[in-house]
Amino acid sequence: MNHNTRGEPMRLLIHSAKQIVQVTSGKEKLLKGTQMKNIKILNAKPGDGLSIVINRSGDIEAVGFDTEISAKFRTNVFERRVDASDQCILPGFVDAHTHPIWAGDRVHEFRMKLAGASYMDIHNAGGGIHYTVEHTKRASEETLFRSLRDRLLRMTRTGTTVAECKSGYGLNVDTELKMLRVLERAKRDLTFVDISITFCGAHAIPKEMTEEAATKAIINDQLPAIARAIRLGEISVDNIDVFCEKGVFELESTKRILEEGKAMGFRANFHADEIYPLGGAEMGASIGAEVMSHLEKISDKAIHEMAKYEGIAVVLPTTAYILKLESPPVRKMIDANVPIALGSDFNPNAFCLAMPMVMHMACILFKMSLEEALVASTINAAASLGMSETHGSIEVGKKGDLVLVDVPTWEHLVYQFGEHDHLIQMVIKDGLVAYDKS
Repeated sequence: MNHNTRGEPMRLLIHSAKQIVQVTSGKEKLLKGTQMKNIKILNAKPGDGLSIVINRSGDIEAVGFDTEISAKFRTNVFERRVDASDQCILPGFVDAHTHPIWAGDRVHEFRMKLAGASYMDIHNAGGGIHYTVEHTKRASEETLFRSLRDRLLRMTRTGTTVAECKSGYGLNVDTELKMLRVLERAKRDLTFVDISITFCGAHAIPKEMTEEAATKAIINDQLPAIARAIRLGEISVDNIDVFCEKGVFELESTKRILEEGKAMGFRANFHADEIYPLGGAEMGASIGAEVMSHLEKISDKAIHEMAKYEGIAVVLPTTAYILKLESPPVRKMIDANVPIALGSDFNPNAFCLAMPMVMHMACILFKMSLEEALVASTINAAASLGMSETHGSIEVGKKGDLVLVDVPTWEHLVYQFGEHDHLIQMVIKDGLVAYDKS
């Protein structure tokens, strides 16, 4: 980047914007503590708007005022020009935690929860994850791919350009591999979103197994089958996840599975301390887990340990909301310098895939500021997937992933709850238009 670009063809010029929310501008990998409130914003000057140039590799070539950019690139040909007059530009959002591949809805369980049933009541009665597993086992790969593509498209329309996507509704070799093949196809074929693939075979204990038998099946059967499929080039896996919870996979089982996955080169990115204070986050910190999600019941000791090595906390306001859980101690985590990321936790239990709504809920339920919520949905969420060198902010050399919003200032996208369909005008992925409202 920054080589001589005189006369080179460029993929995209966006011009005349009134605000560019870069988030970071100094190549920071993540932000924590008070840094999360100090984001980098460029504002237009009277008579001089803001421009972004994206090259043919899909990377950001330049960010600056219209006059500077038009002078610097006066001899370049642009494949496309976009007039962003009166619009604000944000980085594409990164959804750090989703379960987007499954068959069969759980609207009947939503009714049960409204009548007073808890998540674990439904789970222990054979519903919840088990219900979705049965439907997903029966679904064909083509059916699963079509529904996944539709959900990812809907995410893109809400501004998401990167999503972490989990398997986990198979619980056996064949169905987990089927889900991972579908995720791999989406990763290779869909141009409007980047996918970080997570193996989550330890999402629940199959009805016919004990915890020990299920743990052995993952270590001795599922992981070796995944290793074979990776060697054959059929799939790729970035992260390994376990639902570490009392009555599901407890501490020792979770640790064994995560360590096996880490030995295969996967990032440890797992569910911890959601419903019961089991000590999952303390265990995760002891093995240097890169990411832990939920954390409603995290201990003070775990917060201290995560801060020491920059373990990232992915917090999920939709789940806390729909299950009426006590919120995780996000303010305490931010004050302790634990990096915070946000995810939609999109799944049949928490059906929300719009990061603008997730940010709004994080502000209300978790007492995060607007800036903190945006950081958690961009640079920090990218960091949770090991992608913050290329994604999560509007900086030269990074991917041209942008959200163009017709609002007075960027904050309106979070403030106007549920209005993202009206406000988002365009989503750009790698310098190509992934969604155009017009």
